[in-house]
Amino acid sequence: MSFKEWIIPQDKIFFNYLEEQADIVLKDATLFKEMLKNPETFSEKIEEMNTIEHQGDEVVHKMIHKLHKSFITPIDQEDLSKLTSLYDDVLDYIDAVASRIHLYKVDKIDPVIKRFAEIIEEQVSEVNTALKQVRKIRKEEIEKSFKKIHSLENVADDLHDNSTVKLFQEKDAIQVIILKEIYDFLEEITDKCEDVCLVIQDIVLKNA
Repeated sequence: MSFKEWIIPQDKIFFNYLEEQADIVLKDATLFKEMLKNPETFSEKIEEMNTIEHQGDEVVHKMIHKLHKSFITPIDQEDLSKLTSLYDDVLDYIDAVASRIHLYKVDKIDPVIKRFAEIIEEQVSEVNTALKQVRKIRKEEIEKSFKKIHSLENVADDLHDNSTVKLFQEKDAIQVIILKEIYDFLEEITDKCEDVCLVIQDIVLKNA
């Protein structure tokens, strides 16, 4: 045991919550990608995603409740709270865009939306990996995930820009408005994944 571990109580429950949340968000991102394969199952998949979102909310509630009761935590309380909240935003945005696709009756899923879903699942998978290294502050492994997440965010930016340009060449104004909103939501999810990484990076710098 290091000197730091000796003087600061290492309440592992906080790391358990982070890892539980990571698994929930990944499950939701994968379900979203699967949902896009068959419009006939949209309602069913969205119901499943709503259940997953509630599970995520419960983890956030448990984390915040535990933080309020704890005087000393293994990593900064503000960082834990911010990290949990930001990653909950990712979960909320995935559910929100899935609901919009269903409500707007976007039955023909274009390749752009499918590609965004793939990027998001890849990003979330890497965030999952990074979060599970926070317990031991494995800096090198976390940095590898950061690079992949950042690279995927750049791919998403290019996809968004190029697709938006092509979108405005369409004649159906309603379709343009609907797809533009969906593209913007999807691109925002990739940005939020990178925001989560920035918080993890701060935690690594403070605790390495």
